[in-house]
Amino acid sequence: MIYAYLRVSTDKQCTENQRFEINQFAKERNITIDGWVEEIVSGSNKIKNRKLGKLFRVVKKGDWIITSELSRVGRNLMYIMSFLHQCMEREAVVFTIKERYELGNNLNSKILAFAFSLSAEIERNLISQRTREALARKKLEGVKLGRPKGRKSSYYKLSGKEKHIIRLLNDKHSLGEICNKLGVCRNTLRIFMEYIYEINPDYLPSKFRN
Repeated sequence: MIYAYLRVSTDKQCTENQRFEINQFAKERNITIDGWVEEIVSGSNKIKNRKLGKLFRVVKKGDWIITSELSRVGRNLMYIMSFLHQCMEREAVVFTIKERYELGNNLNSKILAFAFSLSAEIERNLISQRTREALARKKLEGVKLGRPKGRKSSYYKLSGKEKHIIRLLNDKHSLGEICNKLGVCRNTLRIFMEYIYEINPDYLPSKFRN
């Protein structure tokens, strides 16, 4: 069996890019994805408490788990290493698209997985530390952090495409099809449709009005 695993940390993110990368990989390898596992959960959560943990419980010898990058598995070095170790023990293979890693039950894979995970965790810690230092400096300088209460973002990725979106809706295109055509995720489209509705409720087809 060949499984694809997709993860984002919040519902403000989307998995379309991950899905596209995995589909491209499958096309290159001329393989078919037998099952898709998608979840919205922090990478710091224990794998056993996530859908990935449930997936692992059914994985057996010869199975593949494909993900866009190793960090999708988790944000904790020990979680990642434990997961890879158990996959290797079961003789399952983990593929990562961006890094082009093929992690199986061999010494080179174990060394590579450890080195990548360690460097990724170090880099995240450095970024986090730099961010905290920058925020602390701005606070000392008297800069107010965060968006003022009650203010909405004035930028919309889909600005200027209102008529095109409405035409697609009237032509009975699904929201998924529209997202693919515009190169955005469902959440971006949903937010923009809410913006259109605020301007003029009659602008959208009746089935999409509140």
